Amino acid sequence: MGLFDLFKGKSGKDASGKDGGDKKPRSNAAAKYAEAAGSKRAQAYDRQEAIAELCKMRSADAVEALLKRFTFATDPSITDQEEKEACFEGIVAAGREALEPVRVFAAKAESVALPMRVLKELLPEDELVAELLIWLKRWDTEYAKFIDPKLQMLQMLEEYSHPDVREAVEPFLQDVNEPARFYAVAATFKQKDPSAIGPLLTLLLDEESVRVRAKVADGFVALRWEVPEEQRDAVRKVLPPAYTVDGEGHVTKRG
Repeated sequence: MGLFDLFKGKSGKDASGKDGGDKKPRSNAAAKYAEAAGSKRAQAYDRQEAIAELCKMRSADAVEALLKRFTFATDPSITDQEEKEACFEGIVAAGREALEPVRVFAAKAESVALPMRVLKELLPEDELVAELLIWLKRWDTEYAKFIDPKLQMLQMLEEYSHPDVREAVEPFLQDVNEPARFYAVAATFKQKDPSAIGPLLTLLLDEESVRVRAKVADGFVALRWEVPEEQRDAVRKVLPPAYTVDGEGHVTKRG
């Protein structure tokens, strides 16, 4: 199930209450320029003119058209980057009108770097984190061939301290993918919530990755969290060589 399914209820309506069963017809104004703006085969001048016109509209339909420019690359690379930056500025200029098209784009995209960049521009921190957590719920911890969006979201959550992040990220401490566990550990420590001590130690005691074990150890060192007495011997055995647990239960690093 993709992220887009999240924004539809059982009735087929999206988060705004509109019927999501059929694709909404693009406004005539945006449709006039959408094809050229989103076509790799279009002449650069025609594509750039179309992008400029769409940017002026600041509508959801225009944003939908502008987002398609991010699905392909052109030569020369400097022109490609300039066109994409112009599209980004046009998307952001649309304000909250851009949110629903960006959600739909994120549901199908191979990378959510652009959608997350837009969110950072448009939403205050609390709303941004809440949006990311909604998107993250659509991912599980099992093996998948393609997990870049999940990794990007977990990595971005490292930047924010928010009361809902720790619980949302906790399942990914047991993800089958090592990078997901690594980023989940970092996001967990960012919250500085001692409730995470148990789940982090569970991960540490069963973790094969040296860098994940080191990440957990560094977090315990930085926060001076205490390892429960009954787990200290077991924790000492699995810590990387530079680390140990002192007599008071604190993880320390030599050198």
